[in-house]
Amino acid sequence: MNHDTHAPAYASFAEFYPFYLGEHRNISCRRMHFFGSLFALGCVGMAIATLDWFWLPLALVCGYGFAWLGHIVFEKNRPATFRHPLYSLIGDWVMFSEICRGRIPF
Repeated sequence: MNHDTHAPAYASFAEFYPFYLGEHRNISCRRMHFFGSLFALGCVGMAIATLDWFWLPLALVCGYGFAWLGHIVFEKNRPATFRHPLYSLIGDWVMFSEICRGRIPF
């Protein structure tokens, strides 16, 4: 597992995103991210539909849990979330949308 402690600084998300995609080369890891994001959306939808805010923390558990498990089990690297939390969150949703549109293999 890669445990680099010196994270490069990125001037923009556009500069960061190629690095992010490089951290998600393994299709099983990408699938874990996709399903975690999908389940997180489902949890947010349930929170809105039922007005039961219990679903919101569960959305975070689904989203991050599936993604981190994908990195540990399949990608064998440290999630970028720990080094670049905001860009990683944005990257996850951009990757999710690109998978939905068939731009990234699933």
